[in-house]
Amino acid sequence: MSTVNASNPAAAPAILHQAGRVVAGAGCLQRLPELLAGWRPRHLLLVVGRHVAADSPLSALIPALEAAGTRVSLLPPVPPEPLESDVDGLLAAAQSAAEAASQPIDFVAGIGGGSAIDVAKVLAVLLAHPVSLRALLSGTPVPGRGLPTAMVPTTAGTGAEATPNSIILVPQDALKIGIVSPHLLPDLVLLDPLLTLSLPAEVTAHTGIDALCHAIECVTSKKGNTFSTLYGLEAIRLIGRSIRRAFANGQDVDARQDMLLGSYYGGVCIATSSTTAVHALAYPLGGRFRVPHGLSNAMLLPTVMAYNRVGNEAAFAAMAAALGLPVQGQSDADAADAFVAALRQLNADLGITTRLRDLGVVEADLDALVAGAAKVTRLLDNNPRPMDHAAMRAIYADVL
Repeated sequence: MSTVNASNPAAAPAILHQAGRVVAGAGCLQRLPELLAGWRPRHLLLVVGRHVAADSPLSALIPALEAAGTRVSLLPPVPPEPLESDVDGLLAAAQSAAEAASQPIDFVAGIGGGSAIDVAKVLAVLLAHPVSLRALLSGTPVPGRGLPTAMVPTTAGTGAEATPNSIILVPQDALKIGIVSPHLLPDLVLLDPLLTLSLPAEVTAHTGIDALCHAIECVTSKKGNTFSTLYGLEAIRLIGRSIRRAFANGQDVDARQDMLLGSYYGGVCIATSSTTAVHALAYPLGGRFRVPHGLSNAMLLPTVMAYNRVGNEAAFAAMAAALGLPVQGQSDADAADAFVAALRQLNADLGITTRLRDLGVVEADLDALVAGAAKVTRLLDNNPRPMDHAAMRAIYADVL
């Protein structure tokens, strides 16, 4: 079996973009007040997801921050798959909080899933620079670093705490649009598995496969490099050994820690490489049918990988070994086939819905989905195998 060749002398230099500081371990959220001491924030904006707003972590965290001398303004919870209008509303609420306190916001913390973290990252920019969300979504470059940020994921999947991306749903385009800039990378990340223990099994499955997607796509991306290979294969190893355990027993702290680390490493991969066709084809499903991001990726992953394995057998063989498959001594082609089969089996083991028709998609929708996916050129251009409209339609049809 061959190994992945991640060092191409003719390729562009590999660049590793990461958060400024990462703290991992059970209970590390309790250390947030002391970890913020270097910034000495006077007015912290707290951005949370819906389930966090009703959960217990904030009941102890906010008093601890206030005892350390930091005023805290808690925004209304961020909805899943946030719309452009949602972000504009939260920005207005943040500006009102600053005016009411007669004290500008000088730090932004996001606690929640990918939606809350993505919104927190972009709010930090919008509060620091005279640029509108509409301008950023239309392609205006992020003008610079925003306010300092700390991100605390409560799901193991999006890796948003490690990425330079903020993904916002724009209904009029029936598409999710990514704002991408190294300026969005957080200053501080806390990976506390205790915050993920209450995740329902279905959410664990969907977000876990999303994290696996990030690693797989970045290892095989045209932008793949020594860093995306290193972090991607380790993410595949951690997720492969623990996702079924976390799905079966949400209280398994070790499995939850593996999933959080695997998710973070997948996010690092995105920062140094890029996702590819799975995400490109998933975005219209979220934009048009509001299919949860992790679920749409999970449904598409095996079929897209079956397409991408052609000509990329060495990378697929390396991923098969990282996933823990018994492929030692097999040819790259056989190991690649085993890897694709294992992805299908993983979906089955996790009870993933595998048919778009179960989510309201019909054959007449496929051309519109293809048209939407074709717009995501920043990802399709990175796919290891060229994918035209006919190939995209065939993939959608395969999972219909």
